[in-house]
This record gives sequence, structure tokens and C-alpha cells, in this order.
Amino acid sequence: MHQTMTLLAAETGEVIFWVVIGLLAVMLLAAFVFFMIYGKLWFRGLVSGANIGILEVIAMSLRQVNPKIVIDAKIQAVQAGLETNKSKGGHDDPWLISTNRLESLYLAGGKVHRVVDALVAAKSAGIMLNFDQAAAIDLAGRDVFEAVQTSVDPKIIDCPNPTKSGKTYLSAIAMDGVELKVRTRVTVRTNLDQLIGGATEDTIMARVGESMISSIGSAETHSVVLENPDLITKAVLGRGLDAQTAFEIVSIDIADVNVGENIGARLQADQAEADTRVARAKAEQRRAEAIATEQEMKAKVVDNSAKLILAEAEVPKAMAQAFREGNI
Repeated sequence: MHQTMTLLAAETGEVIFWVVIGLLAVMLLAAFVFFMIYGKLWFRGLVSGANIGILEVIAMSLRQVNPKIVIDAKIQAVQAGLETNKSKGGHDDPWLISTNRLESLYLAGGKVHRVVDALVAAKSAGIMLNFDQAAAIDLAGRDVFEAVQTSVDPKIIDCPNPTKSGKTYLSAIAMDGVELKVRTRVTVRTNLDQLIGGATEDTIMARVGESMISSIGSAETHSVVLENPDLITKAVLGRGLDAQTAFEIVSIDIADVNVGENIGARLQADQAEADTRVARAKAEQRRAEAIATEQEMKAKVVDNSAKLILAEAEVPKAMAQAFREGNI
């Protein structure tokens, strides 16, 4: 009996031993998986000065936020020298790039890395752009990084744009009736303050095209435009065509100008031909009316002749009557 109890205790101790070993193995495996998923991200943020705790990393996953995107974005902001810790203004400081703000931007469907790239580029270029502005621009559907790049390095837009309108030249007519075919290049930079709600570059192109045509149409002769194209571009530039748009016009330059048809002469020739046709039609009408009047007169002559003959036939009758009545 004693031997049986001893054997049973030994077997129980062995089972407990292996259970403990199994639990330790499971715990080690769980710790390894935990470290691979969260610890690695936390440690990278720690050594980079991102100041993100391990509990915050776990909470991001629970909130369905990709912690890698947020941590990488904050590391980039820290390395670029952007404000990532609580400043004098507290969490309401628009310049603060906090973990909560990055999470909120991610959950709102924003492009976190694109926003941070824009802020880094703006800081390098000395452009005043805070996190709230960049996030608002991104959530509005605009590419904030491209906007910052365009603000630093203005881009050139062809007017007209052959890829959109299918036209390679603007056609305008001077006061002397000569057509000028003009192609212009508009240099613009992004106006970050009006990027949200501001008109796009299509509006800029429409305004520039309309003003170019109007300015050329006001020129007395086409030779004035050919001799001084800068007068036209300066006049167009001075009209403030970039008002209420997302861009600021830097310059407007005439890239190419060609002389087209003499529209005025052609219109005059067409008008003269039309006047000739009208005159011919009126002359033909008058001739037809004269012929009709002539035929009408001839008919009246015949009618009067018939009346004369009838009157002459009445004379003998009257004389005979007078004889019978003794009135002669």
C-alpha cells in the first residue's frame, strides 16, 4: 500500500512537472509572439525617441490602428525635429504631432505618412504649415505633399493643355481682323492657405485663356502683339486671375505665337458677296415687277381698245335714232 501511494505520488509529480514545463513553453512562445508583434515596434520607437509605450502599441491594435504606420510616422517626425511632445499649448497645439493625433488621422482615412512627409518638407523649406492644416488638406482629398512641393518648386502649366482640351493653340483676333494663334505657359505655386475650397488649376487655365483672348482682341493691330508680347502677358497678370484659387500665379509667358488667317478680310469679302447676292435678288425682284407691270398695261390697252370699239359701234345707232326722232 505504501509503495502504491509512493508510485502514485511520483507519477503525479511527473505530470505536474510536464504541465508546468508546457505552461512555461506556451508562455515563452506567447512572449516571443508578443515581442515579434508589439515589442519590436515598441523597442524601435523607444530607441528613436518616439515616446510610445508598450500599452499604447497594444491599444492601437485593439482600436484597429496599424501601429507600424503610426510609429514610423512619429519616428520620422522626431528625426526631422518636429514638435512631437506636449508643448506650451498642450494637446490643442496645432503644431503638435502626438500619437493620438496620428491615430485620429489614420482612423479618419488620412494618409499619415504623406502628411508627415509634407510637414518635414515644409519645415525644410521654411513654410509655415502645422499638423492641423496638413491633416485638413489631406482629408479634403488634396495631395498635401505635392502641394508643399509645388509651393517650393513652382510648376509650369501649358495653356491650352493638349491632353485635356485637344487644342495646341489659343485663337484670338486683333482689331485689324488678323488671327493670332498663341500658346502660353503659366507658372504657378500652391497657395496653402486657400488649398481647401480653392479652385483648381482648370479654373486658372480657363481664366488665363479668356484674358489672353480678350487682351489680344483689344490690340489695335496684330503687329503690336508680335512686337511686344510682354505687354499682353503683363496686362493679363495684373488682373488677379488667381483670386479664390488654390494657386498663386508667378508668371504668364507666351511660348509661341503664329499669324493665322485674316479673318477680318475674309468676313468683309463674305459680307460683300452677301451684299451682292442681296442686290441681285432685289434687282431680279424689280425686273419681275416691271415685267408684271408691263403685262398689266398691255392688258389695259387691249381693254380700252375694246371699250373704244364698243363706243364707236354706238354712234351709228345714236344717229339713226336722232333721224327717227328728228333731232338732227
